[in-house]
Amino acid sequence: MAESIAKHDAENAARLARFRHALGAIAYDDAHQTLKAMSRDWSAVSPLLRKSLRGRVADAIVAPNTREEIVAIIKAAVAFGIKLIARGGGTANYGQSVPLDGGVLVDFRNYAGIVGVTPTHVRARAGTNMEALDAELRPYGLELRIHPSTRHASTLAGFIAGGSGGIGSIRYGLLRDRGNIAAIELLSIEAEPQTVELRGKATGLAHHAYGTNGLITEIELPLAPAWEWRETVFAFPDFDAALACAVRAGSEDALLLKVLSLQETPIAQLMPAMSGIVPEGHTMLSAMVAKQHRDELVELVEEFGGRLVNEAGEGQGPYGEPLYKFCYGHSLAQVQKREPKFTSVQTLFAGTDLNRQIGDLHPLFAGRLPFRLEFQKSQGRLVAVGSPLFVYENEAQMSAIVAQIQAGGGQVANSHTTSVRAVGMKVVSDADIAFVRRMDPHGLLNPGKIDLAADETDALKTGLATSGWHVEERRLDSAPARASDSRTA
Repeated sequence: MAESIAKHDAENAARLARFRHALGAIAYDDAHQTLKAMSRDWSAVSPLLRKSLRGRVADAIVAPNTREEIVAIIKAAVAFGIKLIARGGGTANYGQSVPLDGGVLVDFRNYAGIVGVTPTHVRARAGTNMEALDAELRPYGLELRIHPSTRHASTLAGFIAGGSGGIGSIRYGLLRDRGNIAAIELLSIEAEPQTVELRGKATGLAHHAYGTNGLITEIELPLAPAWEWRETVFAFPDFDAALACAVRAGSEDALLLKVLSLQETPIAQLMPAMSGIVPEGHTMLSAMVAKQHRDELVELVEEFGGRLVNEAGEGQGPYGEPLYKFCYGHSLAQVQKREPKFTSVQTLFAGTDLNRQIGDLHPLFAGRLPFRLEFQKSQGRLVAVGSPLFVYENEAQMSAIVAQIQAGGGQVANSHTTSVRAVGMKVVSDADIAFVRRMDPHGLLNPGKIDLAADETDALKTGLATSGWHVEERRLDSAPARASDSRTA
């Protein structure tokens, strides 16, 4: 066994040496500390992923500056059988860019910048930082429709390939909703890489696929007016009233909202930066609202028994960072600053009566496991995403919570594993499998993350019997609609 491992290591080292030589002047790094740092993301928020991904490190990192360098990396990888894992800002929660068995990380952050902007759309390179992109759009009076709570570090392609929604989804829906991604350009992993552009519904093939079906080079997104956003924090003495208010506010399509997040007591008090703002025993409802609709939102909240406890301009609040960094995945990260053992499960509540669906489930956890919920649209309908927060004890405890939520009609995705199929936020259809095989015929891209045969790497399996999210019926069962003809890169 030892001889076999040594032989494999020697062969891998030889391939890497030939690969590096073929790259010429392209930035290449194999320093141990750099590899350790770059092989991580935010998946440590999960106690199960923290364990299953421990010690998984890339063999090297390459950092292309140009399209030509990306093509050269692909050609060399195919020639020498080198696995490639695309990496952006490293802010994913499911280990999307953590290498499962070595390989080379392709750090896209130097391949950045706007390609073109119109009054309705922006096209930018894969590694463009999302905060920088929004800053460049501001002088035009425009902004991205949707961005993650990790906008400061996230790259454009990282968000599209690994995310599902975020800040702005209360108005514009999930990324997979029609119209939220205009185009995705990719390079195939072949001796002569082909350029493929997906448009319309076909963008769903590359969206939330963890970079397993081509290296994304450019993305085109629709834009929204850049309103003056007000950060508002409300306190409610009663969870049910806060829930009813959130459902009502989220259903008021005329209100311009960018964030709508509910954090049951004592979540706000567990966040060091929020503990002095939201009174003890009160549930927090936080919202980003366009200045012109601030008064209407405050009036609505007061009708449900809530009160305004803080208001600020975007990023100007006393909590020290933008309000959106206290919701979505950032909410758990904030709590873990004080109580590191807290975790959650990723639940979608998509019933026709959210007050009843969540309200009926809430008594099972009330007083023990506080709810965190973000409200957003999905295909024009209001849904809620989140779950109770709980101190992790063991997998059996987590499985019991999953079972209770699903019995109450919640759809739970497995945010404690790392493959597209097992996480369950994207249906892996026959069209997805065909596209992976077309774009990566040698199986070199992010191995282990797509599970073509519906089996999961043993080390990453969990005992969580999650249902996955089922928001829409995917019909991508043929060649990609409106995909442009391929052309040699």
